[in-house]
Amino acid sequence: MKINTINELLLCIMTTLSQTKEIFRRADAVCFDVDSTVIREEGIDELAKFCGVGDAVTEMTRKAMGGSVSFKTALTERLSIIRCSREQVNKLITDHPPQLTAGIKELVDTLHQHNVKVFLISGGFRCIVEHVATQLNIPLHHVYANRLKFYFNGEYAGFDETQPTAESNGKGKVISMLKEKHGFKNVVMIGDGATDLEACPPANAFIGFGGNVIRQQVKERSVWYVTSFGELLKELEKI
Repeated sequence: MKINTINELLLCIMTTLSQTKEIFRRADAVCFDVDSTVIREEGIDELAKFCGVGDAVTEMTRKAMGGSVSFKTALTERLSIIRCSREQVNKLITDHPPQLTAGIKELVDTLHQHNVKVFLISGGFRCIVEHVATQLNIPLHHVYANRLKFYFNGEYAGFDETQPTAESNGKGKVISMLKEKHGFKNVVMIGDGATDLEACPPANAFIGFGGNVIRQQVKERSVWYVTSFGELLKELEKI
């Protein structure tokens, strides 16, 4: 492990609650996880239910989010069970659109008013996440998520394994790229799962979110853990 990586890790671990809040107030970019954070459900679980294989996939999601299996392994196994067609994905979005978590619209609007760049970094599927981004007025080029692949007849053909979000540490790779590309000094990652927590570093701060589901490992390791986006809005009022 490189010295600067070790120093970044120590900074993330040793950051106090007040320092984390200050980084959030001074953030030039805020990155949100999507499933069970920005939206109330896990997109892959909803897709599995829609395709009639909900129970088997929900258990795999719980293991992936808890960090007990690698994200890529869990994603591959879940999709091999679901094997959704393009038509099924489109019908899911039309019939059961993702439900925004209470307060997220106001929070994103407020961040935008403060000229903070907002990104969605998800281990879910781009076709669903883009729908969420549009609802929140987040530019589609600020969306990083996995791409499903389909054959010409619309049948499932796998997923794009080259996307960084398909990897366990993929969210951190995206944040590193964003910092290098845009020169961001203070990047905050907000999410409910293990893959979100692992993104700090390179994120300068992590805020655990338990408004939809509480993952004990994440709660215990978060310096700042919130169960409502209202808590973050209150912090922004101090600016």
